[in-house]
Amino acid sequence: MAQVWVGVGALAAALGVILGAFGAHALKGRLSPEMLAIYETGNRYHMYHALGLILVGLVAQNAASSAVSIAGWGLLLGILIFSGSLYAMSVTEIRMLGAITPIGGVAFIVGWSALAYGMFRSG
Repeated sequence: MAQVWVGVGALAAALGVILGAFGAHALKGRLSPEMLAIYETGNRYHMYHALGLILVGLVAQNAASSAVSIAGWGLLLGILIFSGSLYAMSVTEIRMLGAITPIGGVAFIVGWSALAYGMFRSG
């Protein structure tokens, strides 16, 4: 499973770079400054947590556990829900999409907490 998380993290990072470039070049003149800032927040968290997925994979090489697996799923779900809702809200200007963003934030917290738990438990 370690290789899967590193691979998923690397793909998520590649997608983050693509979406970041898209936002900087294609959306810059089309979105209001407020919506562009929302897009950039989604992209920033996307990239942080893509790197987190790679970390989960590296950790799983030596400390594979259900907690580490939960960490990977939490970070991946967080990217999809948190960043995805911010991307969608910024390009559609449907502000109600922001209501689901905190669910992604909770997924991030679960992911990082599970990783910490897995590390403390394996030590």
